[in-house]
Amino acid sequence: MEPLPPALIAGLTPPDVEVRFHDDRMEDVPFDEPTDLVAMSVETYTARRAYQIASEYRRRGVPVVMGGFHASLCTAEVSRWADAVVVGEAEEVWPRVLDDFRHGRLEKVYRQEGRVGLQGVSPDRRIFRGKRYLSVGLVEAGRGCHFRCDFCAVQTMFGASQTRRPTEEIVAELAGMRDRRLVFFVDDNITSHPSATKELLRALIPLELRWVGQASINAAHDEELLSLMARSGCQGVLIGFESLDPVNLAAMNKDFNLMKGGYEVALANLRRHCIRLYGTFVFGYDGDTPQSFARTVEFARDHGFYIAAFNHLTPFPGTALYQRLEQEQRLRYEAWWTDPAYSYNVVPFTPRGMSAEDVERGCVEARRSFYSWPSIARRAFDPVNRASLFMFRNYFLINALHRADVEGRNHYPLGDETWTGTLIPAC
Repeated sequence: MEPLPPALIAGLTPPDVEVRFHDDRMEDVPFDEPTDLVAMSVETYTARRAYQIASEYRRRGVPVVMGGFHASLCTAEVSRWADAVVVGEAEEVWPRVLDDFRHGRLEKVYRQEGRVGLQGVSPDRRIFRGKRYLSVGLVEAGRGCHFRCDFCAVQTMFGASQTRRPTEEIVAELAGMRDRRLVFFVDDNITSHPSATKELLRALIPLELRWVGQASINAAHDEELLSLMARSGCQGVLIGFESLDPVNLAAMNKDFNLMKGGYEVALANLRRHCIRLYGTFVFGYDGDTPQSFARTVEFARDHGFYIAAFNHLTPFPGTALYQRLEQEQRLRYEAWWTDPAYSYNVVPFTPRGMSAEDVERGCVEARRSFYSWPSIARRAFDPVNRASLFMFRNYFLINALHRADVEGRNHYPLGDETWTGTLIPAC
């Protein structure tokens, strides 16, 4: 999909600055193309590759600015590889970075204190022209989430708060995206503020959109909200169920998942409004056992989840989870995201109820079982999954892709393992 952060940064850039965007996932970065300044948004999983790219530009004498979640959570580390680091949200800081660069006074760290308003924020999607992305329009209605899940980098970054864009600006943006077959609201939790969400949904109804998003399960107990979601074109939501074990949910500060009758009541409410589910689960908390995997797959299959994710718990730097595991001396790597010995889907900490290898293997087996052909066929004819011809038609393609990727990313390296350069620190 189109990455929204670069488009937001482009939208904040003055019109007299010439902008080029290169997506390292899809194309070779033209390192020798003349440029004055490079900007990268860095996530923890992309940090190692970001440092490789920065070194290529440093070798050519081009300064690099880094921002994003990882830059905010690991500022000292990122500062080693970037000429300037943006900590926090960029809306108010980025214009100052560019002005300082113009005048030859680029600072090492630019720190946004507190939250910023999102009024007037407008992504510049012209940077995506000529690139072959899916016909899915990414739109941000709000940023952050008010819950305090201990594994979540989002609440760490934003202090368990959410800011919202004005409804009229969101509607105006959507009006210019009529060519998109589906809209994905990228909000970390689109239902974090129910009253603001309801205002937005009422405004969406006349647009006759198809949209998906991410929500918390408490929304499933608000009848008015569910009705508005369905009437505004909601095709499905990603909900973090995380675990079926109440002890695990309490440990992750997510026991609100079991409010008002728990999962069964919530799922019945969602089903009544024909809202499809992308359920996500994590394994590796202290209450998990080898039996947890099959039980969770059976739960997701019995409830006809459109798709589901079965992943190991990941301790992201800066989170309460990371700090706890570090204090308990259970981290297997000093910094797994830059360690050459680490690769994707390796469990980077020592679980209590199983070995790290057991958790990794259990996640793969859970995916294999959920995306087996009998399971795909059974869930396909769930009344909710087949209620929309559009979603039913895409169901088989999406599930087949997930089936093909059951082990596709196992032990995939972070960074480019074919890169032969040398990491060059910033001065």
